[in-house]
Amino acid sequence: MSTADRPRGADLAREWVRAGSADLPLPGHGATRARWSELTEMCAHDVSAGRLVEAHADADAILAEIEGTRVAPGEFWGVWAAEPPMPRVTARRSVAGGEGWVLDGVKAWCSGAAVCTHALVTALDDDEPRLFAVDLRHPGVSARADGWAHPGMAETGTTAVEFRDVPARTVGNRRAYLDRPGFWHGGIGVAACWLGAGIAVARPLLARSSRPDADEHALAHLGAVDVALGGAVWALDAAAREIDGAGPGTGSDPATASAADPADAADPVDAADPVAVTGADLVAARHRAVRVRAIVEAAVDDTLRRVGRALGAGPLAMDPHHAQAVLDASVYIRQFHAERDLVGLGRTARTYGGWARG
Repeated sequence: MSTADRPRGADLAREWVRAGSADLPLPGHGATRARWSELTEMCAHDVSAGRLVEAHADADAILAEIEGTRVAPGEFWGVWAAEPPMPRVTARRSVAGGEGWVLDGVKAWCSGAAVCTHALVTALDDDEPRLFAVDLRHPGVSARADGWAHPGMAETGTTAVEFRDVPARTVGNRRAYLDRPGFWHGGIGVAACWLGAGIAVARPLLARSSRPDADEHALAHLGAVDVALGGAVWALDAAAREIDGAGPGTGSDPATASAADPADAADPVDAADPVAVTGADLVAARHRAVRVRAIVEAAVDDTLRRVGRALGAGPLAMDPHHAQAVLDASVYIRQFHAERDLVGLGRTARTYGGWARG
């Protein structure tokens, strides 16, 4: 099979899911770093495919944390939780006073719309987002033709999906999806994927700098890329140790927990794990996740810039794999909310930053 004939993007992700390659350890159960390493490796091979596997694995972790269930063999899950002002999906009881629910409306930013069999979808329940599990094989589910314009991440098949009277079941209570440390642990999983995208971009520079005639210009840029991507690896290592040390269902590690501001501690949040989750746990988990995401985003952004300066236009023009990796990485890291996320870090740095205490 030629390179051009090999499955890519959504098709490759579906193959990985069917083969069991997407059956990853749950975060917070002792093998969080192994989980993230698998995601990094997949994205270094094919960014779009790895991104879809990350969503499938995240759905598995969400179901496990909130209700103690797992995705079933043969299923391919997405997580469609974006909540732009428009369009929206609404949820209503299928029968007045009954337990069943149905969804109606249009959901934006649905990755893997053509290949996923199921999805966790947020929909408005009395104007508040709530998480639902949906079987996408229902005839009321249809992907819209208008969708992705940029060639970066196009292989994820991201588009809007319409729901018309589609049966759904609730996953936890109204706040169960967001009010849990696992939400933030999942955000670091996305950063592990960004790291894989950055590694894919850096490979031609590594190859060029390994040649006997490598010039100091290329070597200097490779040294800077090593600092950036190596630092991102260390950040993921440290975050995984903290998460596994705290255990499933919590976000704090002993250092941050002891220094938590009592004002941050809210009522316990319900979770599948018996460990009580407090407001302090959630803030600690958020601070850790946004910090790691910021580190990885900056590392990949610097890698994109330095690889381009070191290698020039040649690889972008003549190497389709490298050109696609650059496009994918450039789009993917824009999921980081830049200064908006940094503002949040600034607000919690004194309590949860470690270095800023005292």
